[in-house]
Order: sequence, then C-alpha cells, then structure tokens
Amino acid sequence: MCELLAMSAKLPTDISFSFTGFVERSGRTGPHKDGFGICFYEGKGVRLFKDHLPGCESPVASFLQGYPIKSTAVISHIRQANVGQISLENTHPFQREMCGRIWTFAHNGQMKIEDIPEPRHYRPVGQTDSEKLFCWLLGELRDSCNNQGRMRDHIDTLEKHCNRINQYGVSNIMMSDGDSIFVYCSTKLSWITRRAPFGKAHLTDADLTIDFAEVTTEDDVVTVIATQPLTDDETWHQMRPGESRIFEFGDCVQTRYGPEIIHHSHS
Repeated sequence: MCELLAMSAKLPTDISFSFTGFVERSGRTGPHKDGFGICFYEGKGVRLFKDHLPGCESPVASFLQGYPIKSTAVISHIRQANVGQISLENTHPFQREMCGRIWTFAHNGQMKIEDIPEPRHYRPVGQTDSEKLFCWLLGELRDSCNNQGRMRDHIDTLEKHCNRINQYGVSNIMMSDGDSIFVYCSTKLSWITRRAPFGKAHLTDADLTIDFAEVTTEDDVVTVIATQPLTDDETWHQMRPGESRIFEFGDCVQTRYGPEIIHHSHS
C-alpha cells in the first residue's frame, strides 16, 4: 500500500530532511514507485507538486529537496497503485475548495470502490477509491458547514465518517484545511513532536544526519506524522487503530479514540 507524510509547524518550516528520507521509499528502499505528491500551505494558497514517476527518480522530487519551501502545514504521499492507472489524476494529495478554504487529502488503504457512498457535491477526476472517498467526506462536511469552514468546527462529523468508512477496509487518512491537520489511523501511523532543546536525528532510508539545534530557534515546534518512523535514533509515538488526532501549528490539540476525547493544552 501507499505511505503518508505530514508536517505541522508553529513557524514556517521546511520539510526537506523528512522528505529526503520519505521519497527514498518511493522506488528505492520501498515499493511505492507509482508516483508521489506533496502540498505546502502558504496563507490561503497551496503549492502542489505531483509526478507519476517514482519519487527516488523524479526530477520534481530532486528539485524540492534542493528548494526548501517553508510552511506550517504540509501533506505528502507516495503511491503503490492498486486502483486506477499510474497517472497524475490518480496521484495524491487531492484538493478541493470548501467554504473559502482549500482542503487537501491523502489516503493509504484499500477498499472496494463501490462500498464508498456516492459523493453528492464533488466528483472524482481520476479512478481511485481514495479520491472518491475524499469527495464523499468533503461533501458530508459541506452539509454541516454553514459557512464555518474551519476543520476544528466539524471534527465530530469527520471522525464519525472515518470510523464508518474504516469498516469497509484499510483507510489511513490525512486531511488539512491549512490550519489543522487531521490524521486518522486505521492500521499504522506514527508521529513525533520536536521542540527545544533540539538534538540530532538520522534518517532510516538515507545516510543523512541533521542537528536541529543548528537550524531552529527556541520558539520552533514541529510535528511530523508518517506511516512509518523516518528516523532510527528518535522515539516516535505509534497511533492505535481507530485513533484520530488534530495537529495545529506544531502541537497536537485533540486526540480521540472511540468515545474518549482528550483536549491538549500547551504553554
């Protein structure tokens, strides 16, 4: 199946280090060779880059590793195709406008596309179960939007539908409206939050080490979420199946597991 990557940061931050290890899994250290995509939020805009080539071979991926775009919300995806041909229209992340915001979505999983309810407001461009799921989910949120477009205002609806769709197959989800990043774990997701005092980290998929103390300030807070941990010398937190989290500007602000809701506060 595919793999997911996201970053939530307090201050605009580049994801070059994590992305360098992540795209190695797209054809070199992993089988996810059927395309990659990454989106960076900047204000109300989104920079979206996709390629149907393996990430480890893509000139677009190479360009991004050398061009450190800074953002507070990033979502990325490497694809191992199971539904839909290898093409740009089937490459994640997908994006749509709702309530004056650009929403982005990436999905790791597999289910029968006919099990996904028919979207009412949005239509898929490609042939993947993932894009159909995004169109359906966003349409359900739009019905409860009432011109309040922030994700945090509709977390109950989003979480309820993720639990529903999870009954039909594997469905790990990352979704953002630019401020919040919602992640839902069906089978496998891990996360790590880095804050002062910062230390060093070494990538699992590439011989690269970074000393975060040299490239950050005391005010920086950065959370990285991935299908599998990207470093081999840090402690990552593994999510439970059925667990969802919301990250905003570097911090986890809410965790939900079944009926249990935990609201986090940070100084």
